[in-house]
Amino acid sequence: MANVTVIGAQWGDEGKGKLVDWLSNRADVVVRFQGGHNAGHTLVVGNQTYKLSLLPSGVVQGKLSIIGNGVVVDPWHLLKEIATLGDQGVMITPDLLVVADNACLILPIHRDLDQAREAAALNKIGTTGRGIGPAYEDKVGRRAIRVADLADREALEAKIDRLLAHHAPLRRGLGLPDVDPAALLAELEAIAPRVLVYARPAWLLLDELVKTGKRVLFEGAQGALLDVDHGTYPYVTSSNTVAGQAAAGSGLGPKGPGYVLGIVKAYTTRVGEGPFPTELFDAVGEHLGTVGREVGTVTGRSRRCGWFDAALVRQSVALNGIAGIALTKLDVLDGLPTLKICTGYRLGDQEISYLPSGLKAQSQLVPVYEEMEGWSGTTQGARSWKDLPASAVKYVRRIEELIGAPVALLSTSPQRDDTILMRDPFHD
Repeated sequence: MANVTVIGAQWGDEGKGKLVDWLSNRADVVVRFQGGHNAGHTLVVGNQTYKLSLLPSGVVQGKLSIIGNGVVVDPWHLLKEIATLGDQGVMITPDLLVVADNACLILPIHRDLDQAREAAALNKIGTTGRGIGPAYEDKVGRRAIRVADLADREALEAKIDRLLAHHAPLRRGLGLPDVDPAALLAELEAIAPRVLVYARPAWLLLDELVKTGKRVLFEGAQGALLDVDHGTYPYVTSSNTVAGQAAAGSGLGPKGPGYVLGIVKAYTTRVGEGPFPTELFDAVGEHLGTVGREVGTVTGRSRRCGWFDAALVRQSVALNGIAGIALTKLDVLDGLPTLKICTGYRLGDQEISYLPSGLKAQSQLVPVYEEMEGWSGTTQGARSWKDLPASAVKYVRRIEELIGAPVALLSTSPQRDDTILMRDPFHD
């Protein structure tokens, strides 16, 4: 099977960046298919650390990287990220990076609206405040400005007028000043030439590449439980984060995603508000956060931490058609005498095996745990199965049983090469 789709199978922050970087060695093309610069991927290569939030992780490997039509693109952030990588010795050229010409843009007005809404909200969602949600609203409302529009001044001027007609009353209601359409047009015209050099019909390029036998690696952002349909709504992101979106968000078609690899932490974390059945507020939770360095790449916010929730991951396996998982941060559990795994929930006098859709029901879930013996040895840096303590092996095997999917890769540190390969997704 030629193509692989990598998605987060929890609430994001599972370590997708390292795994995509590692898998890029086996791919020819890397594609981002949803989200925006609200997603953070940290890559550690030797003693160099790269922090990406919009660019596909393949750029660090020098692989052709595509930002698909399903992504909302902040053009100013895009150029800033390109410049930052350039300062680190990674030169981004139009031969290396392609931006779908039908991708929608994030504008300053989207960021303004996002931040003002969050500040005024009584029940905060916990957004990054970077304008992703409002940009998707305009996309669905058929008033968005797309990358291709930057090449057509007449169309751009008309689209700005239509867009501001919608935003003006929203801004006034939130106490924001009116936007000068001429000033916004001037900003976009100034940046257009620097963005358009990367613009191409991504779907056409991908079709041609696949027909010549090239391998495509689809890189998801956030996690499946933040999916706007299937996540803990309304505490979700504004795009579909499940594997099926790889087809729609790239234009390659339903057979394109290929093998689906779910990235899963050996415990559970979440950034922002919303239900979290296995969240810990004790010394163990503090240990997970401290040892795991659980701070958001984009937001700098501390992540909430809890025990591994097999019920949630089992749901992600079904929703995404996950063929195998990459288990990350096993080393964070080193030294804990007892481990717990959530196998299901109690909801009132019922026992259920899945996360219900209702927000009230989600908030009332009581996790059902089974306990396992921890290990005193270290798993950090292990590069073969035999290097792992026996209890760590049992823990991994039990996770496989409970979620109904095998472990294809096991990551034992942020370093690229500290990865145990059990099944090669590109040859499975």
